[in-house]
Amino acid sequence: MYIEKDLVAAAATPLVLGILADGESSYGYAILKRVNELSGGQMQWTDGMLYPLLHRLERLGHIASTWQLSENGRRRKHYALTASGRAMLAERRMQWDVVADALNQVWRSVLLPPATAEGWA
Repeated sequence: MYIEKDLVAAAATPLVLGILADGESSYGYAILKRVNELSGGQMQWTDGMLYPLLHRLERLGHIASTWQLSENGRRRKHYALTASGRAMLAERRMQWDVVADALNQVWRSVLLPPATAEGWA
């Protein structure tokens, strides 16, 4: 299924902050892999989408980065959530809850069946 760019962009910040919220630092490829897993393979982010977002979140103070060595001796930049990032995640969660509730009300009011992989059931 194709997911429009504006919807992916709107979800990008809360997804990344949420992935980093478990307390473990993570590196870019692991974040990309987790987004793919969480979406059941429906969202295939690229480096070109993720890294500008990570740099912006770091510039804003929502995440911090450190260089670490992997098991094979390669250096990887790991990202972790900051206190500011936790506050931003909580704010985005409240915003998405409002949007999701409004959409659910619309879906119920027009009596559309739930979407399926093939489209509308």
